Amino acid sequence: MEQVNENNLALQLFEGKQVRFVWDEKKEIYYFSVVDIVQILTESVDYQAARKYWKVLKGRLLKEGNETVTNCYQLKLPAADGKNRLTDVADLEGIFRIIQSVPSKKAEPVKQWLAEIGHQRIDQMIDPELTFQMAVEDYRRQGYSDRWINERMKSIQMRKELTDEWHRAGVHEQKDFAILTNVLTKAWSGMTTGEYKQYKGLTKENLRDNMTNIELALNTLAEVATTELSRQSNPKGMTQSRKNAQAGGEVARNARTDLESRLGHSVVSPLKASNYLQPEESNAKEIPHKKKRKE
Repeated sequence: MEQVNENNLALQLFEGKQVRFVWDEKKEIYYFSVVDIVQILTESVDYQAARKYWKVLKGRLLKEGNETVTNCYQLKLPAADGKNRLTDVADLEGIFRIIQSVPSKKAEPVKQWLAEIGHQRIDQMIDPELTFQMAVEDYRRQGYSDRWINERMKSIQMRKELTDEWHRAGVHEQKDFAILTNVLTKAWSGMTTGEYKQYKGLTKENLRDNMTNIELALNTLAEVATTELSRQSNPKGMTQSRKNAQAGGEVARNARTDLESRLGHSVVSPLKASNYLQPEESNAKEIPHKKKRKE
């Protein structure tokens, strides 16, 4: 099976247990990690025990000529060590059939939960605005302020417009998107995305989800400027698109330099979400990033 876009990878929790899954845009199908589902059904505390259970069950089902196992695929999903590793996955129908093969009191609740996930996706396809509404609610539950959420939602839309423009310019590979993003980010912040994450002490976390309002605004300005420059110059391929990414980032760098000269401190912050979010139970307020004003 062809590896799907890593941006479509997702993770949800069922009673505190993680379930990894991915949305295949071409086939419009969800693929779920079989071992994650098996771990829930068998109530295994140890992930390796769930893997062994699935290995034995898979062997038995294969001997029986079970079509569900035959139709299982393998995709690279994030593992506990942070690396992407090949993992058995199955579509919703396949997962339901596997559930029937595992005697468990969790079977029916898991079926209902999976069906709800599928239902949500259908609703989102009919009304894409629901995707944004769900994202807003997720951010609120995590403790982000409404002001930050508004900036984040705008940044998501602007990022989509930029990647669409890169597609139009003939850039299609994810690695090329990453290269252009690094050029743009370094141009305004002075750091590549990897360096920026290291500066904030991040590993697997999303960089934008850990930016302050000002950082988000500057990053969005860089992406908007790059999009408009690309539309005007009509680039073809990576070389010309790279020049636009550099120029777009410089627009945001100039804005950053002007703002910092007025504030007297850097607006590129080492803070990450855990530094300025309250626990989920309380109403979160951002803690402003303070540094001594230059004399």
